[in-house]
Amino acid sequence: MRCKIWLGMALMLVLTACSSGAASQPAPQAEGKLRVVATTTIVGDVVGAVGGDAIALTVLLPTGADPHSYEPTPQDAAAVSDADVVFVNGAGLESFLDPLLENAGGDAQVISVSEGITFRHLGGEHGDRDPHVWFDPHNVVVWVENVERTLSTLDPGDAGTYAANAGEYEASLQELDDWIREQAAQIPEANRKLVTDHAAFGYFAERYGFEQAGAVFPGFNTLAEPSAQERAELEETIRALDVRAIFVGTTINPSLAQQIAEDTGVRVVFLYTGSLSEPDGAAGSYLALMRYDVSAMVDGLK
Repeated sequence: MRCKIWLGMALMLVLTACSSGAASQPAPQAEGKLRVVATTTIVGDVVGAVGGDAIALTVLLPTGADPHSYEPTPQDAAAVSDADVVFVNGAGLESFLDPLLENAGGDAQVISVSEGITFRHLGGEHGDRDPHVWFDPHNVVVWVENVERTLSTLDPGDAGTYAANAGEYEASLQELDDWIREQAAQIPEANRKLVTDHAAFGYFAERYGFEQAGAVFPGFNTLAEPSAQERAELEETIRALDVRAIFVGTTINPSLAQQIAEDTGVRVVFLYTGSLSEPDGAAGSYLALMRYDVSAMVDGLK
């Protein structure tokens, strides 16, 4: 409730300031363009690849932010209020989203780029949905199709541009999928066991022949601390399966994973999971993120 009140007050202040001065005018680079908002840096990168220069894109989460625990800012509320369309990952990844949309107002369409993907579930068909769909590039093809269709509907004059960009990006995703298969083949099947900070690699494991053997934080997010029994069971699993490494996302506090690694004598290997790096970093795009992570897995497991 406190979050909703704060966001509402902040948005009122922002909009009042904008209505009384030059800030009420769109930025020059946004003139005549669709005003597009994306939640995470990963969603934003794919949306940007399809939209290109034809859209004015704002990404809500900064580089390095954990989407499971992010708290929105007044600037986020203002961006959503002014947007034509908001692209979200969906499947429960952005827990902050509902109160943000409620308080921001505006008439933007809200599009889940994951619409149409068959979700994995925790604990069977009716359990929590696994939102980490981007770790299978074929799911990102669905993202691209959803983005292209939405942008073309809102801006039919640039539909040809969106279609061309989408086709080019889908070809890159197919190349990525082929490359991942080649890299995975370097790891002996007995070593293809993933222990991660949270259960983020289920789609990846299913597609490329890995087993998601355990996670430091139970479930699909990073908000639940493991019990002493859960930690002991994970350490037993690591020893029994001769797991080679614990993979930890760069947005996660690694201290607990490091303690478990010390107890079991395995390595901690850092991956990019919920966020890209800075643009000039090792994972400055979705395609670069996947190549970085897979290379790190091969190094850690073979």
